[in-house]
Amino acid sequence: MSTIGSLEEFQPVSLQQEGDEQPSETDHLSLEEEDPGKDPVPRPMSRQSSVTESTLYPNPYHQPYVSRKYFVTRPGAIETAMEDLKGHIAKTSGETIQGFWLLTEIDHWNNEKERLLLITDRTLLICKYDFIMLSCVQLQRIPLSAVYRICLGKFAFPGMSLDRRQGEGLRIYWGSPEDQSLLSRWNPWSTQVPYATFTEHPMKYTSEKFLEICKLSGFTSKLVPAIQNAHKNATGSSRGKGLVVLTEPIVIETYTGLMSFIGNRNKLGYSLAQERRAELK
Repeated sequence: MSTIGSLEEFQPVSLQQEGDEQPSETDHLSLEEEDPGKDPVPRPMSRQSSVTESTLYPNPYHQPYVSRKYFVTRPGAIETAMEDLKGHIAKTSGETIQGFWLLTEIDHWNNEKERLLLITDRTLLICKYDFIMLSCVQLQRIPLSAVYRICLGKFAFPGMSLDRRQGEGLRIYWGSPEDQSLLSRWNPWSTQVPYATFTEHPMKYTSEKFLEICKLSGFTSKLVPAIQNAHKNATGSSRGKGLVVLTEPIVIETYTGLMSFIGNRNKLGYSLAQERRAELK
């Protein structure tokens, strides 16, 4: 992979606007071509209409100095990940993939984690993908027929919590939180959590492509009917209870949040390029 230079390597460019009074090079040439014996007669200066107004920085869909830090935005990275997962699903289950999404998972300790999500006709797959090494690290399979509740809403925290998070998210339940053990609830590395919480990826506005695959509403609009179809087609012991979709606050039960503050501030849950130090020892 190519390395990314520091911001100091990129020099600002001054764009000359139409209102600038400085004559252009063609304006000087128009005066020099006059007869030297005559007084120069000013000619009307024709200026080409500006074509830069609609593309002046900043463009909300193009933030190169920020987006280049995230390896998922590197050319070909997201496409390679999708092809890897397509091949894996074709070999293991042969299920039909209904869509890919790039979202941020928020665990029960408020830690952010970059995730690829896939919906098939029977399964929700949550993939931890290393966009630096371009390899799947972990793949969690959740039968759609086991999902019985989806909550949409703003994030909320206990009244005594020092931890806070703005924005909205989506929580998917395939088990009851009441059945979760106390050890699992207070273990930040526990994988025995019967639900998953997601929000939009920070690179959503990088490009039109990422705007589409990072949109939480787009993921929800595909997930809900897929779960309903899975419940309808399930038989015997795999038949679920039905799906309930609620709009309510999504509570994250953290209080001090020191670990998540450090991790989220430094984006430790993402495949991220570390900034080059100003001085090398």
